[in-house]
Amino acid sequence: MNRNLIKVIAFASLFFATLFILSCSKNDSPGQSTSVQILKPVAVPKTNDIKIYVHYMPWFETPSSSTDGKWGIHWRMSNCNPDVTDSSGRRQIASWFYPLIGPYATSDRDVIEYHLLLMKYAGIDGILFDWYGSNNLYDYPDILKNTESVIDFIAKVGLSFGIVYEDRTVKAAIEANPEEDGIFLAQQDMGYIEKNYFSSSNYINIDNRPLLMLFGPEYFHSANQWSEIFTAFTKKPIFLVLNGKSLEVGSNSSGEYLWVDASDVNDKYKRLKTFSYWMAGAYPGFKDYYKEGGWGSGIGFTYDYENGNLFQSLLNKATDNKAKYLQLITWNDFGEGTMIEPTVEFGFTFLELLQAFSGVTYNKNELQLIHRLYLLRKKMATNTEAQKKLNQAFYYLVALKVEDAKKIIETLESK
Repeated sequence: MNRNLIKVIAFASLFFATLFILSCSKNDSPGQSTSVQILKPVAVPKTNDIKIYVHYMPWFETPSSSTDGKWGIHWRMSNCNPDVTDSSGRRQIASWFYPLIGPYATSDRDVIEYHLLLMKYAGIDGILFDWYGSNNLYDYPDILKNTESVIDFIAKVGLSFGIVYEDRTVKAAIEANPEEDGIFLAQQDMGYIEKNYFSSSNYINIDNRPLLMLFGPEYFHSANQWSEIFTAFTKKPIFLVLNGKSLEVGSNSSGEYLWVDASDVNDKYKRLKTFSYWMAGAYPGFKDYYKEGGWGSGIGFTYDYENGNLFQSLLNKATDNKAKYLQLITWNDFGEGTMIEPTVEFGFTFLELLQAFSGVTYNKNELQLIHRLYLLRKKMATNTEAQKKLNQAFYYLVALKVEDAKKIIETLESK
């Protein structure tokens, strides 16, 4: 065959093969990998200028996430077995209420995405982590790991975060080993917080100082102790303690924050407003499971949920008292029944009320869309291409491109 003819045929073959590949790429044909456009988060516009934070429990484990292959203690307490299911498929968990997505692992990437997107579209500005320290005791390392799994994801969504320190963990460490130096352990925790969290660009700062909150104090009850503990910091934080506890930390306290207890909420606001820095609080209700779960005799009081009216009234009190900062109590404390995350019993009620309060332009439709995204994540867990498309839907949602995300989700739902 003529050599020139061979060259022409070879060139034509290469040309048409290239056209075919480009055509397949444009049509996203099977076998062609989907590319994901990573978008920066866009802040959700709000008409309410109160900074809204939510208290978050990072302590949940499932058999697939726990180090011992068992359900975590916060789903079990002493008397419950989540491996037992009822006729509707619900697992037996230590709570009066059931998560809409079922009991989960905090470190589950899909759960983190679901939680953070719901928060964003409800008008929440940041997360306040219930933090059990850096001590290698009990399940504290798992709680630390879980906390940092969420923190690693937060900036992608455009939220901020802060720490609520549990000094009772030092007490537990000393009870386990009386030779431990409590002050030193607390200083180690403060050093860890400053090194690993305060330096984050999305850590919560007030007046150019990092915010640190204390659930208590529960163990260190003198100002001198806290002064010594705080020598671990190179920059003193804005330090808020539990309502009524400032005297126990002395001048180290910058103020207090409201929490759910049996005392009158109006009296708490009168006290809070005497401080330069303080944080309001709102909870949906309170009904602990401790007695039923085998953890003692229970807290001793309850607050009825009133179909969301209690939560609404407490949100209104924050406004009436001209609060600058508001803590939602809580995102997911199922053991005490203060969860505002979607449940089988309440659906999206509390987040819808929060949307109206924060003044976002979104409603239940966006919350349901995020739930649908989560369901697809699980349904198509082994489908690599579908997961890439869902990744794109996630980035559309963080950039407030809701309709683009919706198209992807609807397309995958139809398959």
